[in-house]
Amino acid sequence: MPKASYLNSWYAASATAHPVHPPLEGELRCDVCVVGGGYTGLTTALELAERGFDVVLLEAQSCGWGASGRNGGQIITGYNKPMSTIARWVGKEDAQRLWDFGEEAKDQLAERVERHAIACDLTWGFAYAAVKPRHMEDIATLERDMRDGHGYARTRRLDREGMRAQVNSDLYVGGLLDEGSGHLHPLNYALGLARAATAAGVRIFETSPVTAISSGAIDSGADPWARTARGLVRAKHMVLAGNAYLGGLSPALSRTIMPVATYLIATEPLGAEQAASLIPRNIAITDMNFALNYFRRSADHRLLFGGGVSYSGVDAPGLKLAMRSKMLGVFPQLRDAQVAYFWGGQVAITMNRMPHLGRLSPTTLFAHGYSGHGVALAGMAGRVMAEAIRGTAERFDVFSRVPHLPFPGGRRFRTPALVLAMLWFRLRDLL
Repeated sequence: MPKASYLNSWYAASATAHPVHPPLEGELRCDVCVVGGGYTGLTTALELAERGFDVVLLEAQSCGWGASGRNGGQIITGYNKPMSTIARWVGKEDAQRLWDFGEEAKDQLAERVERHAIACDLTWGFAYAAVKPRHMEDIATLERDMRDGHGYARTRRLDREGMRAQVNSDLYVGGLLDEGSGHLHPLNYALGLARAATAAGVRIFETSPVTAISSGAIDSGADPWARTARGLVRAKHMVLAGNAYLGGLSPALSRTIMPVATYLIATEPLGAEQAASLIPRNIAITDMNFALNYFRRSADHRLLFGGGVSYSGVDAPGLKLAMRSKMLGVFPQLRDAQVAYFWGGQVAITMNRMPHLGRLSPTTLFAHGYSGHGVALAGMAGRVMAEAIRGTAERFDVFSRVPHLPFPGGRRFRTPALVLAMLWFRLRDLL
């Protein structure tokens, strides 16, 4: 079976066999047109098709080509911001609802993997790693937020020796173990969702970048549409799920997210014994720096290590070597291991680092900006958008009440401003 075109990542090299879907040709009508074939779009399409909706999904490249098929594969409890901060924005009741949605997102992911027999190496276990003593204060606040605020009892604080038992490195002074978070093969998960969506009746068209949209006039009752180079889809509802790759389809939405490039490396196979010696329980790890590093083992006994970022839109020279140097800072015992794969891609962040869900019109919905927590939360966004299209918008409205502002400076100056801000945070990480 032929494979679609993906970057030269370890994920692509180890992807399960999958069909290549044709490009859109001509004009179609449907109930719902979904733009974007990542976790958000695929989950929305699957949820709707399973309930009898006629769904067309348009993907510019191949399903899972963007962040959904390139990310670190970590399933992390909660959001990018502490729940106490979120409560100040939306109130205690909505904050509790958002917490519950985050927990449901993890359960939903596990249920989909099992029900659709998605071979994506789903594994539970995760730890935040403290590089400095002040990180232990942040960990205490995080644990208190989850345990006392929301009754989450799946975490355990680790001292230096406890962390060393989880990660064979002298770098960390402690950490927080979370048995309710985990990791998976992100591209295989996306491809599994695509197979499930197709089986449910979704018509998927790949290599079909959308060049223009109409969200439907608010007061005229006109239906939304999406145009590609060789086709047009008219629908009763439309979902925009392009995330960092939304581009210029909606300038108003593009101002609320910032595409940020992040990078990963994969070592050559280390062998089962050496791989297990690095991370004995096969958990995923993220450190507590602002410019963080994250890593885990692969099913074929490699180390997958991520963390290099670019906020400028330009890939800095020597990134592969810089990533290897960061890896050796954690695991100097890998000095003789070769780097077999190096890849990157864009994720979308928002100003407040919370997912952004909303409407462009009564019939056009969007979701994006998961800010590093998209493996689980994108699926939840797909579910609540599907609910809203089916006529039950209460849960969607909770997400839409989270306040969001555009990045300052417009398209011209927002990137330089963010780069300067990130330099300050990187300097802080070094102190």
